[in-house]
Amino acid sequence: MLLAVAAFFAAAVLAPTALRTLGLRAFWLVALVPAAVTLWALAVPVPHEQVVPWVPRLQVQLAFRMDTLALVMTLIVAGIGALILVYCGRYFTPGGPGLPAFAGEFTAFAGAMLGLVLADDLILLYVFWELTTVFSYLLIGYDAEDRTSRRAALTAIVVTAAGGLTMLGGLVLLGLRAGTFRISEILAAPPAGPAVPVALALILVGALSKSALVPFHFWLPGAMAAPTPVSAYLHAAAMVKAGVYLVARLAPAFAADPVWRPVVLVFGGATMLVGAWRALRKHDLKLLLAFGTVSQLGFLTALLGAGGRAAAQAGAYLLIAHAVFKAGLFMVVGIVDHATGTRDLRKLSGVGRSMPITCAAAVLLTASMAGVPPLAGFVGKEAAFAAFLADPPVLAVLAAGSALTVAYSVRFVWGAFADKGVRPVAVHPPGTVLAGPVVLLAVVSLLLGPLAPVIDGWLAGYGMAYPAGPADEPLALWHGFTVPLLLSAVVLAVGVALFLARFFVARVQDRLHPPIDAERTFRLIMRGLDFAADQATRFTQRGSLPVYLRYILFALLVLPGAALVSGVPWPGAARVWYVPAEIVVAGLVCLAAFATTLQSWRMPAVLCAAVTGTGTATMFVLHGAPDLGLTQFLTETVTLVAFVLVLRRLPPRFVERQYVGMRRVNAALGVAAGLLVAAMGYVAINARAWPPISAAYPQAAREAGGTNIVNIALVDLRAWDTMGESSVLLIAAAGVTGLIFVRRRPRLPRTVEAPGGTWSLPGLRSFGEPPEDAAATTWLRGSETLSPERRSIMFEVVARLIFHPMLVLSIYLLFSGHGTPGGGFAAGLVAGLALTVRYLAGGRYELAEAMPIGPGVCQGAGLGVMAVAGLAGLALTGSVLHETVLHWRVPVLGEIHLVTSLAFDIGVYLVVIGVVLDVLRAMGDELDRQVEEEGEEVITA
Repeated sequence: MLLAVAAFFAAAVLAPTALRTLGLRAFWLVALVPAAVTLWALAVPVPHEQVVPWVPRLQVQLAFRMDTLALVMTLIVAGIGALILVYCGRYFTPGGPGLPAFAGEFTAFAGAMLGLVLADDLILLYVFWELTTVFSYLLIGYDAEDRTSRRAALTAIVVTAAGGLTMLGGLVLLGLRAGTFRISEILAAPPAGPAVPVALALILVGALSKSALVPFHFWLPGAMAAPTPVSAYLHAAAMVKAGVYLVARLAPAFAADPVWRPVVLVFGGATMLVGAWRALRKHDLKLLLAFGTVSQLGFLTALLGAGGRAAAQAGAYLLIAHAVFKAGLFMVVGIVDHATGTRDLRKLSGVGRSMPITCAAAVLLTASMAGVPPLAGFVGKEAAFAAFLADPPVLAVLAAGSALTVAYSVRFVWGAFADKGVRPVAVHPPGTVLAGPVVLLAVVSLLLGPLAPVIDGWLAGYGMAYPAGPADEPLALWHGFTVPLLLSAVVLAVGVALFLARFFVARVQDRLHPPIDAERTFRLIMRGLDFAADQATRFTQRGSLPVYLRYILFALLVLPGAALVSGVPWPGAARVWYVPAEIVVAGLVCLAAFATTLQSWRMPAVLCAAVTGTGTATMFVLHGAPDLGLTQFLTETVTLVAFVLVLRRLPPRFVERQYVGMRRVNAALGVAAGLLVAAMGYVAINARAWPPISAAYPQAAREAGGTNIVNIALVDLRAWDTMGESSVLLIAAAGVTGLIFVRRRPRLPRTVEAPGGTWSLPGLRSFGEPPEDAAATTWLRGSETLSPERRSIMFEVVARLIFHPMLVLSIYLLFSGHGTPGGGFAAGLVAGLALTVRYLAGGRYELAEAMPIGPGVCQGAGLGVMAVAGLAGLALTGSVLHETVLHWRVPVLGEIHLVTSLAFDIGVYLVVIGVVLDVLRAMGDELDRQVEEEGEEVITA
């Protein structure tokens, strides 16, 4: 089962390329995947399950289970999906914009829907549930340039995602109450208690919103802005069935709950009536079917959630029948639209004579929707009436909804194909491939009726999960002259009469049309949220960093602070210091922080802030963490350089002067936040009930063949975390660079007008190109581009002396980090500082000479090395980084020990160098260029 789901996602990855290469024929190639899954589903034994561990500590598994209900949904998802992909091969125009992405998104959605119906774990089900939400958003908004499509996609994702988040709370609550997240285990032993009704109510909110039941029904008709294949699949056969499926899945265990049955019957019945009533008002064939789908979804929810065996059998049968006739009818609408250029039933006339085969297929499919014998819809509706004979109110609602269904079904056939006494529209008959899936679905719908007894035996595996009832009868085309048969005949007669009296019905609808409905209410709510967000933004987003910091610290004091104070008295005892020197260092840090707030000049403020970081690094050293201290010292140095580079573009003094009262408020907030953080640390340490995980680090370090616990934790024990943190670091660097480079990053010219004449930049020549002259090999030549007042002979001499030793030191720290202070991060910072020295001595041209490759190349190479090192270990040993120590004895150097995690550390080294280089290029190179351009403008003026 996992392989079946993976096949869809693999096909989704390959589909865009296939579409660009093969054109629309690629849809037929992709259709082979759902077709193969359909055949596999018919062959797999039922029940059948597959469990792959995912997050064992959280009891989350890749658990899949194929039972009767899952098999029904799999055949719908895969079988209907294959036919619609074939239909896509002729529906779209070759070379249409966005088609490659559409093919991938459509196939990925099918894979997510398959995973949803096969999932036997609540959390896994939710993951696939949200994937269907995301992919449906992309598919509904296929035409990104159309405002209607964008609005429909946004409405759909807001409604369904909000319902999904609500449902997540219910799923977690249900799983915790049951003691397991396996759905099959929960259904076998349903939990009890006051929390269960709450969980079920939250789950039903998600199900109702996904399946577009009242009051969430308005998003589905709006989603008809999507292409017709999307409507035929997502909004008729697949996505909107997700909520119905969830109701059907949980109903055997929870239908007796006092919350469950009233919700599914009331909202299901109301949706059936509202959807069918609204369908009678629509002139767009697609919208007519959309509201009909809303009505049918309410019908299915009521049947599958009611809790009886007869209703469940009828609901499961209608689940199949509805997918067949509604998917086919949506494809019919697409054919009519292609053939005539319109979907407005007021403009269509004589289409049936021009497309007799399509018309015949549409009549069969519509007859099934209306419940005309001997089609599938008739069998299902008669079984539904029989299941509710003992419940007259529900039966009356279902009969009324069915009569309205007959009315809009007749209206659809009449509107699409009948002669209306006006000039017939011009028709371009569809090809065989476009009409083929529709004809096949019509034949299936016709055969489902006579085959009802066979399907009844097949569906018994699902119906047996419910208790037996007095109305339990097998599905069949003929039960004799019974009350349900009489009721079916009355429903057909009333439905036809409503159609014949359509002008009178329209006038009644106009008078009964409410001034406000669910969609308008949603718009008002969203407008109110936008207004509230705008006002909150105006109040909080003042464009002032001190204001933002005040809000953050105030929230910290109010929320965690109040919880902390409420827990007084705190456990444990305080120890003032471990080393007496801590008091001196802590005092200096506090004084430096206080002095920072008093500075009116920027440079002294930066230096005072740097003292606080240096003091923190000293505290690390005093507590026996030289590796952390070294890294912190280096980080403070790089940060100080970045500050100094930026200060060149800022006034030397702080322009804004705060009132004395605001300074006091800031001081109070700062002191209170500091005390709160200290108290939180104290309480957290003393509240430990188990030994800290760090206690196992020394033994883990020895097993990894080293003694530097910090470095081993980063590149061995938490390698994936380190890779994630490196990715975040690169994203932050890209963000900073993007803020500075408002335009494309400029290239350095090959020649520069220097004080001594024209100067050629040798660092920009191609690799392997010999220098143009002997002078090109002169070291630190970039300083020749600087004006005399910007050059420092002492700094140039120092740069010549320490650059190469710093590089050697960085290599040493890189290779020695496993056993002594160092590692890839510290080594990368040292190398970055070496480049900083070259830049400060020779300017931006010297930086290009020292590092001819760009920061992006360095960062990408580092992240790639980290990924390859981790994945190679995962492929070879099953662990991300399975440590191996390699020993060599070299005649001169002696015994050498290398660890395999060194490759990962090299990636960290390259990433850090790339980030430092990015800082120098952005805050140094770009600012230098801006200063030079401004100087030229002044001279020109």
